[in-house]
Amino acid sequence: MPLTIRPAAPADVPQILAFIRELALYEREPDAVLATEADLLRDGFCPTPYFRCVIAESGGAPAGFALFFTSYSTWRAHHGIRLEDLYVTPAFQKQGIGKALLKHVARIAIDEGCPRLEWDVLDWNQPAIDFYHSQGAKMQTDWRIMRVADEALQALAKHA
Repeated sequence: MPLTIRPAAPADVPQILAFIRELALYEREPDAVLATEADLLRDGFCPTPYFRCVIAESGGAPAGFALFFTSYSTWRAHHGIRLEDLYVTPAFQKQGIGKALLKHVARIAIDEGCPRLEWDVLDWNQPAIDFYHSQGAKMQTDWRIMRVADEALQALAKHA
């Protein structure tokens, strides 16, 4: 079936949220999704969007998505692209759609003058790790993700 990758539009928000929920289920965190359609509309389709998204369609059916945003490296003094989510729904996996989405976002990075594209992968997701390695990605083993959220974030900011 013909594959197309196109920028997401506001009408795609219900499908984007469905992909996000499917991904959370796969990543063993189905109850962690707090996003709503209104949130995605507000943040992705406003005059200065916080994220961008592309939709992959196979034979006209939604097959997957990639959601990304601009990052900045102080050491390189340059912007880059941070890939937040890349997901292909199970019915369309093993058809090269994930690779096509990754290549599409890489092309956006190159076209926008970004010297790097980066993302996270769960340490137990060996199929994804193997796929990313096969695409030339290198795992950054010396860095660990730190996060402060919810009540801990409130407490940290309390006396700022």
